Amino acid sequence: MNIVVFAIVVGAVLVLAAQQFNRNRRPEPPTQQGWTVPQQLDRDDFDRPEAPWIMVVFTSATCHSCAKVGAMAEVLRSEVVGVDLVDYQTKPDTHKRYGIDAVPTTVIADQHGVVVKSFVGPTTATDLWAAMAEAREPGSTPPPEAHHPKTTGPASGPGSGSHSASSADDL
Repeated sequence: MNIVVFAIVVGAVLVLAAQQFNRNRRPEPPTQQGWTVPQQLDRDDFDRPEAPWIMVVFTSATCHSCAKVGAMAEVLRSEVVGVDLVDYQTKPDTHKRYGIDAVPTTVIADQHGVVVKSFVGPTTATDLWAAMAEAREPGSTPPPEAHHPKTTGPASGPGSGSHSASSADDL
């Protein structure tokens, strides 16, 4: 009988200790949300599906940086490059079809609708135009290290800035 009582007491102590340990443990950090970028487009969903290249900028009227990215994309419109600005308020079904959950999202697709380059969030005119040039003619732009002098500090250049995208909740 004493052994049974002793086993129950030891078990209770272990349960209490485990609960205390779990209570003092730090919670796991939240995972970072990844933004959805389509890999393939149905070119018939966009303006100028016959153009060899299309650049689609998914935007929203409530997104301040979308207008800037759209204006930079418009400069690239030509006989060989179709540009389509797809606003969430006027074409929400297109945003949903392609799983767009952040704006601006910019994609460059070839004649088969295969997305060859994409940007989520604001980008520079230089990066946007270089991406189109590289898509149209691979090897036509110098490698990224040729644009930026080497630094000894933290990483610099594309991807290391504090760009932010508007989430679907902000649309």
